[in-house]
Amino acid sequence: MELQDAVVAVNLTKYYSDFWGRKRVLAVDSLNLTIRRGEIFGLLGPNGSGKTTFVKLLLGLLFPTAGELSVLGSPAASSAVKSRIGYLPEESSLHAFMNADETMTFHGRLYGMARQAIAARTEELLTQLELAAARRRRVKEYSKGMARRLGLACALLHQPELLVLDEPTSGLDPIGARRVKEMLLELREQGTTILLCSHLLSEVETVCERIAILEHGKLLKSGSVKELLTRPDMLTILLELASPQDKARFRQALEEAGARVVSVAHPSMTLEELFMQIIGKTDSGPASAEVTE
Repeated sequence: MELQDAVVAVNLTKYYSDFWGRKRVLAVDSLNLTIRRGEIFGLLGPNGSGKTTFVKLLLGLLFPTAGELSVLGSPAASSAVKSRIGYLPEESSLHAFMNADETMTFHGRLYGMARQAIAARTEELLTQLELAAARRRRVKEYSKGMARRLGLACALLHQPELLVLDEPTSGLDPIGARRVKEMLLELREQGTTILLCSHLLSEVETVCERIAILEHGKLLKSGSVKELLTRPDMLTILLELASPQDKARFRQALEEAGARVVSVAHPSMTLEELFMQIIGKTDSGPASAEVTE
């Protein structure tokens, strides 16, 4: 593993077993994956693709059946690495009768932070996430979007080196979602590594540098967003002062007609189109791999 690698999975495999210990469901199938330090990495896949299992393995909540998974230079199950990870689950589990300040203090003490440090970070994060005015209200009175932002504040409280986010903008209005995406880009500039799991493909396309697409526990595709979305089999020619009749002409004919070719580039498909193209090829398979003995 190189120093710039935050997460490295080598032949990572996870079976879920039945009551008798027999392997029944193959959730992660010989996964090889690398997340570099300081990048925003998108993990994509339909329901049942293995994303949640991978995240649980990364957090040390599950143990692999086979293979290796290292996080920030240590085994994923190591207790030493847990305090360096921030996690926002898809459904935030916040105490309904606490207010924002109490919630942040509770999480900060779990991380072993000093009260003064908790207070300073709480002030900073509640202001950034526009929750300062509602800090004395109980969480049960928050809207879903407000609770989501408070959950993100808790995940960021101890300034983690690795931030794992599962649907971070779920329940947020467009303005709130945009602010969260801006925060993610700011965190990346500060050196934080971010793993983003989301079904909002436009969101992933906007902020992620590299992505991986899973299906039935297998890695189908990975690489930089720009490279994956580029269509090398096609070219787009941007014309200046071209009439509608010029569209069917070749470059030489256009130049002879007085039109100037401004640029020539490979056009891109959207991330949603790529996702559906890849998943569509395997969509007829079972939701999970069954193993019988």
